[in-house]
Order: sequence, then structure tokens, then C-alpha cells
Amino acid sequence: MSDQVLLNGWGRTAPTPAVLTPVHDDAQVRAVLAAAGGRGVVARGLARSYGDAAQNAGGHVLDMTAADRVLAFDAETGLVDVEAGISLDELMNRFVPQGFFVPVTPGTRLVTVGGAIGADIHGKNHHVAGSFSQHVRWLDLLTADGEVHRVSPEQDPDLFWATAGGMGLTGVILRAQVQMKRIESSRCLVDTDRTPDLDSLMSLLAETDHLYEYSVAWIDTLAKGKRMGRSVVTRGRFATLDELPEKRKADPLKYHGSIKVTVPDVFPPGLLNLATVAAFNELWYRKSPKRKRNQLQSIPTFFHPLDAVGGWNRIYGPRGFVQYQVTVPFGQEEAMREVLDRLSSFGTASFLAVLKRFGPGNPGMLSYPSPGWTLALDIPVMKGLAGLLDSLDEVVIAAEGRTYLAKDSRVRPETFATMYPRLEEFRAVRKRVDPEGVFTSDLARRLAL
Repeated sequence: MSDQVLLNGWGRTAPTPAVLTPVHDDAQVRAVLAAAGGRGVVARGLARSYGDAAQNAGGHVLDMTAADRVLAFDAETGLVDVEAGISLDELMNRFVPQGFFVPVTPGTRLVTVGGAIGADIHGKNHHVAGSFSQHVRWLDLLTADGEVHRVSPEQDPDLFWATAGGMGLTGVILRAQVQMKRIESSRCLVDTDRTPDLDSLMSLLAETDHLYEYSVAWIDTLAKGKRMGRSVVTRGRFATLDELPEKRKADPLKYHGSIKVTVPDVFPPGLLNLATVAAFNELWYRKSPKRKRNQLQSIPTFFHPLDAVGGWNRIYGPRGFVQYQVTVPFGQEEAMREVLDRLSSFGTASFLAVLKRFGPGNPGMLSYPSPGWTLALDIPVMKGLAGLLDSLDEVVIAAEGRTYLAKDSRVRPETFATMYPRLEEFRAVRKRVDPEGVFTSDLARRLAL
């Protein structure tokens, strides 16, 4: 059943109306496509893109979450064939107890496989494993002509790599085959270090990241002066069976991801202000150990701590928030310093700010990760924020860096075009498979994709 609804991204900004239709199979997708009209259609998963990527004002939106079956699984190879609406959460619940983990996970497990490909998500292991699409062996894509095409890095690679990171603008991802990662336990061995400033943080990561499979740093963006960039670094890997304590060896793959509490939608504007966030940041920094080794942590604790809090985005109040994520190449550390300096001087009330190192990029035309430093932070909507972020974009462009489409809700089209030099290649592939622009979104119109 289709309904006219207001849709927004995880940042809860700029909602727009669209006809939302749950779909279970290819025929239902084709039926919506046939009725789409001039405003077009876009697929939507669990709505964890922060901005307007899964919105389509005045048009149609496909709710893909009902198409969530596991179609085949090979326990010898770890290859799994799935429908695109299945979530990483469901893959973990099903396959961690069998000794397999998803190849890449972002900070939330509440992402569909189709969304993971469309945004070409990355995680704490990009420096060793790349992004999600690099672990996809093939995908079935329904294009504007109603036909289903099986594409892969070997079969129509241009279409595959335009779809990976293409934010749903080449067609509807229906199914995919994903290479899962074999694990011996559901526990991670985690090292924690507290660093006093940005220089010590970057030095630590540059010198030791190659020793760890997963790595991330939380940064206090309100710290100024000599303390700017102070952080808590957590790095780790999956524990082997031999490394588990005896009491856990009986059931080494025990796992269940759960939501422990749900945030009500009652928070007023301004709850997250400089005073409350500064207090949180100080507490978080001080409570973290200066140096701790081989701490055993669960998958939810290490990878997805915020998923334990359902609807945590409501904490930012009805005005919502913006996530700003940028990357700059190695050798452009001063640009990252300038970004952090401007953020701390402005007083952005962000308690969620992380810094990571990216490894090599992939052939994706709009894929975000490239070798360098990436910073992501959530900022409540506040006066002067648009001007600040535009000025930060200028710093990033000068350093030949870029922003991430899955997090973006406000970048200017000319800025985006400068950041992504392969944009014309993407447009050419999109024009080939969708000459009338049937697949579109608020993001696509905003950025003239």
C-alpha cells in the first residue's frame, strides 16, 4: 500500500513529501517505476543517510526493507546471496553465530545491503579492507527500462562502479552477493590510548595503524590551544578462540545486537549546547584509560555503541543536526588542523567526532574514501553553521579533499563538482542507463547530478 508521507534523513532536516511504497519483489518495483511520472523514483532502506539522498519531493520512494531474504549461503566460502533490503544487523544476527562477520560496517549496523552499496560505506577497517562494494561479487540492478542487469567488477564494470557510491541514481539494487569475513569468536581485543593533542594523535595513527585491523579516534572538538585535537583512540581485531577466557570458549560466537533504550521525541532545541557538550567531552576524555591493552569487547560495544540507543538522533531536538564528514589526502595535515581549529573556535557543540585513516580508494566514480585523513562530526543546526561549513569546504577543496554524499545535506553543487573530478564519467553512465532521469532524489536535484 502506498502512502503520501513526509520523509527526512537521519539528521531530521528538510523533510519533503513523497509517495512511499513498500516493495517485496521485482514486479512491484516495475509497477512503481511505470507509475513514477515526472518526479521520478528513488529507493530507500533504513534511512540512515543523514541528508536528502533517500527523499524525492513530489515523487515516488521505494521502501526496500521488506525485500530482506537470504537467498543462498556457502559456509565454505562465506559467500552470501541476499535481497537488497536485508540489514547488516540481520546478517550479523544470522551469521556471527556461524563464524562470519560482515566485511565492512559503519558506526551503525542498521543499514541495508542496498544502502551499503549505494553509499559505498566504509568502516574502521578501510585502511586494510577498503569499502563495502569491494566485497560485493555481483549485484542485480533494475534500470529505467525495467530490465534487470547482473553487473560486477568484471561484467559491465562502469555500471557497477557508478552504482557503488552512486546513491541509487543508476537504478534499484535488488540483490547482491557479498563476501563475508570468517571469525573465530564474537569478541574483539581492543587497545585504548588517550592522546593530548592533534600532533600526538596523528603520529600515533600514522606509526601504528598498520598493526591493527580496526582503528578509530574520538576527538574533543571543543578543546582549544595546546589541547586541540585531544582524543581517545581505540583499535583492535577479532579475538581467536585460543585468546578467549575459559568461560567464553564454550560459546565463542554468541551474539545478539539489541536496542537497550529508545529516546523519546521530546527533547527541546538547544539541549546540546556548549556547556552540556563540553561537560560530556571532559567526562568522556577523563574516564578513558591513558593506555589499556587487550580489553575484550563485544561487537556492539566496539563497533556500534550508539545502536544500543534507539532514535538517538532525537537528542538534537526538532531542528535536527548536520553531519559534516570530509577527507584530505596524506600530506595535507595542516588542512585538517585548520578545519579542527575553525570548528573549535566556532564552538560547535558536537560530542560525536571521529578521525580515521583511509587506505587506497576504489574505481567508484562517486565513492568517497581516498587515501588520507577523514573527520566526521555531528553538529546541531545553529545560527551561522551554514557559513562555517562553506568556509570549511574551501579549506578542503584547497587540499584536494572531499565530502561524503551519504552524510551531506548542504554542500553546493559547484563545490561538489570540484571535489569529485570523475563526476562527468558518472553522469555519462547514468545517462546511458537512465536517459530520462527516472531515478532521482532531492540530493540529485540539489547537486545537479
